[in-house]
Amino acid sequence: MNNDAVVVTGIGVMMPNTTTAESFWEKISGGSSQISRITRFTEETTGLPVHAAAEISDFDHHPFLPDLSDGHARKYSREILITMAAVAQARRDAALAEGDLDPGRLSIVLSSSRGPLSWWQSAISGTDHGAFADKGAMFRGLPGTPASLSAIYTGAQGLVTTINNACVGGHQAIGVALRELAAGSSDAVLVGGHEFPILPEVAKCYLALGKGVLSAERDDPARAVRPYNSDREGFALGEGAVVLCLEREREARRRGARIYARILGHRSINEADHPTTMDLTGKVTAGAIVDVLADAGRHPDDVGYFCAHGTATGYNDIAESRALRALYSERPLSQLPPISSNKPIYGHTFGVAGIINAAATSLMLHHQRLAPTINLTTPDPACDHDHVAEGVRPVAFDLAISMSFAFGSQTSVLALGAA
Repeated sequence: MNNDAVVVTGIGVMMPNTTTAESFWEKISGGSSQISRITRFTEETTGLPVHAAAEISDFDHHPFLPDLSDGHARKYSREILITMAAVAQARRDAALAEGDLDPGRLSIVLSSSRGPLSWWQSAISGTDHGAFADKGAMFRGLPGTPASLSAIYTGAQGLVTTINNACVGGHQAIGVALRELAAGSSDAVLVGGHEFPILPEVAKCYLALGKGVLSAERDDPARAVRPYNSDREGFALGEGAVVLCLEREREARRRGARIYARILGHRSINEADHPTTMDLTGKVTAGAIVDVLADAGRHPDDVGYFCAHGTATGYNDIAESRALRALYSERPLSQLPPISSNKPIYGHTFGVAGIINAAATSLMLHHQRLAPTINLTTPDPACDHDHVAEGVRPVAFDLAISMSFAFGSQTSVLALGAA
C-alpha cells in the first residue's frame, strides 16, 4: 500500500451558468443561487406543484471538447456531452498534460443515481422518434457510457467505472479513487458525478414521500431551498456534472501542480435501519466522523468546518444538527463548529451531491473562506447554531468534514485538509 497523501489538483464543473472552478467558487462563496423557475415541465401540463429547479440551458460542448468530431457528438446525448466536458475540464484544470503519466495509470470513477433517465423517458414514451435510429442508442442508454466515452476522449486506460448508489455515490466514488491511489494501481483518478433528474417522473417520486421533501416554492425560486430554516419545505432538483482530479501528493508536487486540498479519508456505512429516514440520535453519524478522523490521525476538536448534505428536509436538517451535538456533547450550541449547505445554490443533484461538497470544501480550504448557507432567516430551534448565514467568512482552518446521506439507510463522511 502507498501511504502518500492524496490531493485535489483539478476541478471540472458543468453546472447551471457555471463552467469553471472559478465561477463555481464565485457562486458558492457569494451565495448566488442558480435555482430559477422551472422550464422542463409546468404545473399546468403535469399537475405537479413544482416550480423551481437548477437547470443548464443552451449548452454547447465545442469549447470544452474541441477534439470531439461532430459526427461522434451527434450520437451522444446532452447528458453525455456535459459529463465529458466536466471530465476534460478537471484534467485541464489539473494541468495534467498528455505524456505526464502512463495512460494505463489514469482512471475515471463517476457516480450517478439514475443514469440516462431523460433519454429512456423520451425513448419509451415515443417523444423522441429518432431514439433508436442509429447505433448511438446504445451509448445514450447506458449509465456507464459518460465515463467510458470520457476515457476514450481523454485516453484514460485504467479503471473506468460508474457507481450507482443514490446520494452517497459521489463520496463512494472518491473512496474507490482513494483505494486505487493507495494501492498504487493508478497515478491519477478523475472522480466525479453526473445527474440530470429534472423530469416529472422524478418529481413524482419525491412528492409521493409527502409534504416537505420537494419544495413547492412558487413566488421566489431562488429561495426555494431553505436549509435549517423554520419555514423550510424541501429541496429543488438540480442537474449537471462535477469532476475532481485526484493524485498522490508526491507526484503532484513533482510536476509542480497546484493543490486545492488533501483528501484525508473516507468512511461509508449503512445504518441497517429505516430505509427513508436517518439516525435522529446523531450518534451513528458522529461515530462515523470519529472513525474517519481516527483514520487520518485527527480528533473532532481539530475540525474547523462541516460541509452539510443540507437538503432543507426535516429529517436531514435535524439529524445533522444532532450529529454535531453528539460529537461535541460537552459544548453549548453556540460553540459547535460552523456548518453550511450549498443546496440553495445548485439544488439537489443526488449522485453529484457528494462531489459538489468535496469540490466546495476543497475550495474553501484553498481560499480559507467558508461558503454560507443562504436563505436562512429564522432558524429552526432544533438547528439554531452556526450555519455561516451572514455570508462568506474569512477563517483559518486546516480540517473539514463533508457529509452525505442517502435512502437505504446510508451515511458517508469525507475528511479533507488544507494543502
